[in-house]
Amino acid sequence: MGAKQTAQLIPLCHNIPLDKVSVELSLDSCEQCVHIEANAKTQGHTGVEVEAMVAASMAALTVYDMCKALDKGITIEHIRLEAKTGGKSGDYHRLPNS
Repeated sequence: MGAKQTAQLIPLCHNIPLDKVSVELSLDSCEQCVHIEANAKTQGHTGVEVEAMVAASMAALTVYDMCKALDKGITIEHIRLEAKTGGKSGDYHRLPNS
């Protein structure tokens, strides 16, 4: 749901028809953290990386809200673009360890 609200949350973003948005959470008990990965797809000729990052951010805030009674010191870290394909600027893939 967060991805569909991007135009209301981020200045100068316009509504983009999204074909698919997925958000996956995985618990890392060794590092005591939750990894969140969000993906967005559209048939349009524009990128949807901001929509995917909004979806990941909303998921992280939801986890915080659900867990804050246990620890108010929870942090949300490393929201970043890992990869994108298409759009005006072309493809992007984050280099390992960057």
